[in-house]
Amino acid sequence: MNISAKLSDERVLDVHCDEHRLIVDLMDGRTISVPLAWYPRLLHAAPEARAHWELCGGGYGIHWPDIDEDLSTEGLLRGAPAPKAA
Repeated sequence: MNISAKLSDERVLDVHCDEHRLIVDLMDGRTISVPLAWYPRLLHAAPEARAHWELCGGGYGIHWPDIDEDLSTEGLLRGAPAPKAA
């Protein structure tokens, strides 16, 4: 028997930061950990602002209203850092 159904659920379960990393837990049990240095707005934000996040995009995105930052699980899984400022 061949089961080809997609078993992953890439929606956000929880988000937190430590001194150097953004850590995102997904509904399917995976955890994404990326350097805060990839996201300058998060890196330079106060810990309180980093801790104040909201789900967006049907659970596939994260929005930080205090610093106007938005990230998607798709981009995080791809390893996409924030674009360089012009």
